[in-house]
Amino acid sequence: MKTALVIMAAGIGSRFGGGIKQLAAVGPNGEIIMDYSIHDAIEAGFDKIVFIIRHDIEEAFKEAIGNRIEKTCADLGVEIAYAFQEKDAIPAGYEVPAERSKPWGTGQAVLACKNVIKEPFAVINADDYYGKEAFVQIHNFLQGYTPDKPNALSMAGFVLKNTLSDNGAVTRGVCQMNAEGYLTDVVETSGIEKTADGAAVEGKAIDPESLVSMNFWGLTPEFVKVLEDGFVEFFEKSVPANPLKAEYLLPIYIGELLEKNAVTVQVLPTHDKWFGVTYKEDKQTVIDSFAKLVADGVYQKNLFSDLKH
Repeated sequence: MKTALVIMAAGIGSRFGGGIKQLAAVGPNGEIIMDYSIHDAIEAGFDKIVFIIRHDIEEAFKEAIGNRIEKTCADLGVEIAYAFQEKDAIPAGYEVPAERSKPWGTGQAVLACKNVIKEPFAVINADDYYGKEAFVQIHNFLQGYTPDKPNALSMAGFVLKNTLSDNGAVTRGVCQMNAEGYLTDVVETSGIEKTADGAAVEGKAIDPESLVSMNFWGLTPEFVKVLEDGFVEFFEKSVPANPLKAEYLLPIYIGELLEKNAVTVQVLPTHDKWFGVTYKEDKQTVIDSFAKLVADGVYQKNLFSDLKH
């Protein structure tokens, strides 16, 4: 079965030190984090890559990654598509509030794919490194998709201690699950710091082995329609209350659907170390981590050379 990887890259901005953090070179040949995610997805069996970007960064994006990846994917028989997240792509009958400067969050980002997604798909952030295991787990789950189970979703669950930064506190969605490993709730927890014996929030220990969400989802093609309905509801209820800052966020909306028993989300545990650039000091750690992964043979120095059509 065909499966797609959707990469949310519309948030590309200048959040650290004047550089575009999603496009920071971290690999031995100037690879960016996204290169490794695309490699791991293709290796796991994904055969379509969808980039969600904005029209105003299209040229810079294609120059930095799109053209190069398109060529690599063409050689490997992997399809590439683009979707565009724009703040004025909103439900009919509504208006963009005056002075609203940014798009509407990750839920709207995925909704931007509605004309290019016809298959089960995974969604990831552009600037997070997830490791290989999560791609294999989610791909295997998506292979079991059937149209009679349109609401059976999944999520990669990362071990909290594998997602912490040495350079400051982080916010993580801590997963609560039932005995069968299905998600019952995600508790958004801010101020989580790395400690000598694990992790703590404001000095109070938190279980370093608990699973957290890093925004890596396995979704069905039908879910895009569900997102579309939710977006209308968001404009009815959330936008009037906070027109400039309200965001339609994928994990929050999936949480609302869970509360209504409208979906199931199977948590697929992964033991790889996640890393990303939360603080600009993290960048060197990420570069060193990729250098070690290459030295250990996890990746080839010429990244895509081990993949076959």
